[in-house]
Order: sequence, then structure tokens, then C-alpha cells
Amino acid sequence: MSDHANHGDELDRAEAALPDTDETEATIESYETEDGVVFYDAQNPLAWLKAGEPLTLEEQA
Repeated sequence: MSDHANHGDELDRAEAALPDTDETEATIESYETEDGVVFYDAQNPLAWLKAGEPLTLEEQA
């Protein structure tokens, strides 16, 4: 983390590090709530999906 203020309209952004698809497999897990089902990446539980209508996971991948 930097203690330097951004100048103008500059934003601090981290580059996303995507895993190599050859080395990893999707680890999608789910659980039910009162409002529906939550799908999430088991290796990154903060990566979850919310929709106001039914969607297939293939539409979102």
C-alpha cells in the first residue's frame, strides 16, 4: 500500500492475476439461503455470484 496521494484522476489499480487454465480446475461450490442459492469459487470464497433472475453458470463464465 502506498502513502502517496494520487495526482489528478489517476487511480491505484492492481492487475488481476488469473490462474493458468491448464493447471487449475474450477472449484465451484454452493449453499442455500432464504433468498436462493449462492455459487462461489472454493479457492476464492470472496468470488461469488448474485443474480436477480435464474442464470446458468455457463452464461457467466
